[in-house]
Amino acid sequence: QVQLVESGGGLVQAGGSLRLSCAASGHTESNTAMAWFRQAPAKEREFVARIRWISGSTVYADSVKGRFTISKDNAKNTVYLQMNSLKPEDTAVYYCFLSGHWGQGTQVTVSS
Repeated sequence: QVQLVESGGGLVQAGGSLRLSCAASGHTESNTAMAWFRQAPAKEREFVARIRWISGSTVYADSVKGRFTISKDNAKNTVYLQMNSLKPEDTAVYYCFLSGHWGQGTQVTVSS
């Protein structure tokens, strides 16, 4: 069993920044990558970013490329999502994903 706990969401004005954290615990030995997804009201959940646990290679959705940065701390089994230049369209619940498991989500609201 894997447990994921996100934190760091909140309300920010357009152009501002937030940093999300996702701490993983439990059976994470087979972890190869962790990812962030988001779901806005009345929309489907969409991919945001992914980082491979060993190599650190990253992939981003086009909508966040150049503004968001995913990083990791292997010792803490934690992944971060630094979000800069936030836009109102970034408003969503952000979820951490690992090996078929989802976190509970953290709300990010960007006001115009």
